[in-house]
Amino acid sequence: MAAILLLFDSQGGLTEQLAEAIRAGVTSVPEAELSYRRLDEAAIEELKECDALILGSPNWSGMTGKLKGWIDHSGDLWESGELAGKVGAAFTAGYSRSAGTEATLLQLLHLLFAHGMLVVGLPWSERMRVSGSYYGASAHGQVTEDDREQARSLGGALPRLLLDWSAPARLPERSD
Repeated sequence: MAAILLLFDSQGGLTEQLAEAIRAGVTSVPEAELSYRRLDEAAIEELKECDALILGSPNWSGMTGKLKGWIDHSGDLWESGELAGKVGAAFTAGYSRSAGTEATLLQLLHLLFAHGMLVVGLPWSERMRVSGSYYGASAHGQVTEDDREQARSLGGALPRLLLDWSAPARLPERSD
């Protein structure tokens, strides 16, 4: 079984539309177990219980302050290294292609890297000419079918990757 936590903040609805497509990708893998959580419904403890985290935020020239504040409360998990070796991915949506969606994705990925997580992005495809980013799923202005397909692809990739591994990936212990 691959336990996936899909955690996101959504203010105007675009991010939640991408989350729905990611959900479809995850649930297309029969051995995947999905926890679908809006930020207000999530608990820090769920981060420890999942094998993979897919993190999403609206693009407000970066992630929302609300999501940043929530993640800041995961500092004990950073210090203990409890998320190290888990798999992560990111997604965002905003109203303008030039408003910093890649910067938002990079902020989200930075949080995953800081926890020692292994990150999955999107590989190049012809669809990427109009949708998505190497850094994760994205949408601009509205969520198109191309955006949904990129999001479904990202959602399906994580449980398949986890199931391909014969044992959970773990990084060496820290030697502070």
